[in-house]
Amino acid sequence: MSSYLIHGGKPAQGEVTISGNKNAALPCIAATLLTDEAVRLQNVPEIEDVRVMLELIRALGSSVKREGAGCYVIQSGSREGALDPVLVDKVRGSILFAGPLLAVTGRALLPPPGGDVIGLRRLDTHFLGFSALGADCRIRDDGFLDIKGKLKGTDIFLDETSVTATENIIMASALAEGETVIRNAASEPHVEDLCNLLCAMGCRIEGIGSNVLRVHGVRKLHGADYTLGFDYMEAGSFIGLAAASGGRVLLRHVDPSKLRMIRLGFNRVGIDFVQDGPDSLLVPQEQERVLRKEIGGHTGKIDDAPWPGFPADLLSILTVCATQMSGMILVHEKMFESRMYFVDWLIRMGADIILCDPHRAVVSGPSHLVGAHVSSPDVRAGMALVIAGVCAEGETKIDNIYQIERGYEHLESKLFNLGLDMVVKA
Repeated sequence: MSSYLIHGGKPAQGEVTISGNKNAALPCIAATLLTDEAVRLQNVPEIEDVRVMLELIRALGSSVKREGAGCYVIQSGSREGALDPVLVDKVRGSILFAGPLLAVTGRALLPPPGGDVIGLRRLDTHFLGFSALGADCRIRDDGFLDIKGKLKGTDIFLDETSVTATENIIMASALAEGETVIRNAASEPHVEDLCNLLCAMGCRIEGIGSNVLRVHGVRKLHGADYTLGFDYMEAGSFIGLAAASGGRVLLRHVDPSKLRMIRLGFNRVGIDFVQDGPDSLLVPQEQERVLRKEIGGHTGKIDDAPWPGFPADLLSILTVCATQMSGMILVHEKMFESRMYFVDWLIRMGADIILCDPHRAVVSGPSHLVGAHVSSPDVRAGMALVIAGVCAEGETKIDNIYQIERGYEHLESKLFNLGLDMVVKA
């Protein structure tokens, strides 16, 4: 299995173009099942999760044509193929086939979804929404999800603001009879992307970007041409890389209006960035580099929350950034109970971190990091380890880079273009 070898000590310098949103690409690929006409998706990141989703949708009878970098034309076929459990186990986004298959064929039979091992990821909210729409949901003895029924619009209150559950229910509602109101809905930018694609396909959705969505079901959807938004998780990762390494990086193809809470989170660890044109921002070399205290002088805290709160996926990035700043901060991961365990690798590299429990860690800095042999447990923690390796003295070897490349397009070349020393070793 391949590894990254990183020789640290060099600040990131230069420009990086941010790719399309991975978390928008997966539901938008699934949404093509809702029409018999061709759907063209542009700005699709060329990453492992996308490759797996495209392979799965081909297994369902769809044709997939690549029209240049990041552009795919997908047209549904029979929708009756069987999904390979091995492939389904590779990507959590495979659960997103449930909504459109249920809406079009009246039944979704799926192997249990896989993805990152970062704690319990419930299916309850998916089942709650499908059941409210009139479907019968069960998990068979072999672990397969079996969902079937004729769907009718209704008023649904979700028990949690689950992104994938919201997306599944939106897609199911698009072809349901009547109007569906989804309350306590997730509102992340990638949920907006899915809603905007469905509107381009002929659905009418009110409240896009809010926690209350009104989906007016239609009898038929048509093809569309849609360009995905930027990956704000990737943008946050390169902001962290630039600041932690003491570098200066210009990020292109971003929408700064989607980064306001991310800016506030980075401000808490002494990092800032400035807008540099309509679709770019600059992370300057001069940073405060101080972990901010609360008003009154108490130790500061940074935690995650559903959008528009600070994204859970960037808390790993913020944690490694904090190791390079002066002061002390409490990092509280509230949404996944296993995600903070990656700090053991940072401690091995010399970070001054106390892991209080599976959800909380106290970080003191700045720490002199030293290269070590580590392993990536998930996409974002893997990128955090890359940043740590860039900041560290000597060589860092990162195993299980499959988990990193699931979420970052052309990471090696982007780091190379920023003047960093990283190679892939087979």
